[in-house]
Amino acid sequence: MSNGGVKTFWAAVLAVCVLAPAASAEVRLANIIGSNMVLQREMPVPIWGWADAGEKVTVKFAGQTKTATAAADGKWTVKLDALETSAKPADMTVAGANTITLKNILVGEVWIGSGQSNMEMGVGGCLDAGKVVAAAKYPTMRLITVRKATSGTPRESFSGSWQVCSPRSAGRFSATLFFFGQKLHKELGVPIGLIHSSWGGTRVEPWTPPCGFAAVKSLKDISNAVSKANAEYNKALAGSISRIEAWVTMAKKALAENEPIPGMPSTMPKHRMNSSGAPTGLYNAMIHPLIPFAVRGATWYQGESNGGEGMSYFEKKKALIGGWRELWGYDLSFYFVQLANFRNPNTNPAGGDGWARVRDAQTATLSVPKTGMAVIIDIGMARNIHPKNKQDVGKRLALWALAKDYGKSIVYSGPMYKGMKREGKTIRLTFDHVGGGLIVGQKEGLAPTKEVPGGTLKQFAIAGADKKWAWADAKIDGQTVVVSSDKIPAPVAVRYAYSMNPQGCNLYNKEGLPAVPFRTDKW
Repeated sequence: MSNGGVKTFWAAVLAVCVLAPAASAEVRLANIIGSNMVLQREMPVPIWGWADAGEKVTVKFAGQTKTATAAADGKWTVKLDALETSAKPADMTVAGANTITLKNILVGEVWIGSGQSNMEMGVGGCLDAGKVVAAAKYPTMRLITVRKATSGTPRESFSGSWQVCSPRSAGRFSATLFFFGQKLHKELGVPIGLIHSSWGGTRVEPWTPPCGFAAVKSLKDISNAVSKANAEYNKALAGSISRIEAWVTMAKKALAENEPIPGMPSTMPKHRMNSSGAPTGLYNAMIHPLIPFAVRGATWYQGESNGGEGMSYFEKKKALIGGWRELWGYDLSFYFVQLANFRNPNTNPAGGDGWARVRDAQTATLSVPKTGMAVIIDIGMARNIHPKNKQDVGKRLALWALAKDYGKSIVYSGPMYKGMKREGKTIRLTFDHVGGGLIVGQKEGLAPTKEVPGGTLKQFAIAGADKKWAWADAKIDGQTVVVSSDKIPAPVAVRYAYSMNPQGCNLYNKEGLPAVPFRTDKW
């Protein structure tokens, strides 16, 4: 490059560094706001983006006109008044120095799906995938996937765009979220928008915002680590900015004097939380850019990577849910999947192996308001951590939403342990969510659960005060289960399906939903 060419190059660099902040910026929108999207009905709908500071921006949609002025940092936000359901495609215009027109927008119900690989697993990997994908012609269902990214600080944008649900778009989309949305679509008859943001092999901590950790006392160490990393990064960033500013001064002087331009210093330090394994690292890049897009709620399928934990996972789930709700500004519904049966079947009546205790923590999360849990202890695969029956996973999640968010009078959970009473050499167990009654059931593939008349309940264990466990005889008696064992003359505790893979566990209600694994003891 000639001296004149070098001079021109560095003049361009200086123009970017020095003059860019003063250049006119076109109005732009948050990535989640685009053509083909579904907007949430029956609640205020934020529309936001960026423009020049002080610029007036006008948004027009569904007969509404809203105006905002860009703040000093360029960000602007309007809130559309609550919208009525509409399956008729409509346009939105956003106008400032330029005009943006978004097309084919519907109004209905919007849900997020997040977690690790079992949420990420696509429709193309599930049972009957060919038939499902070929039939995925739902023009009023819309799908968007947030591409994988990490960040140590909150991002404002992501890669991804809304797609009309079709065989072409559905195959790689989250199967769990797809079947959840499909069930809602069929039951409610309204447009459905599904936002998929997940990453295989990840723990819950990276998906959690700083405010979530800060609100849970037991997670103080994580909260402090995040705060420390942020402080270190800000200090390093300030140093980088100072070096850039000093370089600009020297470079301008050298350019004016036709002298060689000194080498430009590196611009950005590395943030310690900028990874898929670090606390907040995925929240910052894959959830924060979605906020405050109006949604009814979230679905969550994760826990395998935290599978060695017990109740500490409950504390982390509280941080996740509470953090998302705080930042969205309302208590969005949060429905999650309990981990499936996996690995070799259990032969020890005491159980407690593998994921048994993290399932305890998942059940405990039901104490958080507006949460629900899809139990899939009956559809796992011993040799595959990714069960291919995602149809039942999505449908069981949808039952919670249909009952709790949409007022459907349905049974939405399998039997859940309520209490116990010792009666001589037996223990009588009572349950919530018995539905039409307790049954011995059998679940095979995608077929509905079948009642097994005269069948024997399995995977019940019983113990005395000495904490020695034995497999129990368990019988349904009306709305209760009576448990006993000749080996335990004075029983004090019962466990059910309390192991990594409680193969054969078969307590259901007549609606075909499996009982939640439980233990009555705290040993």
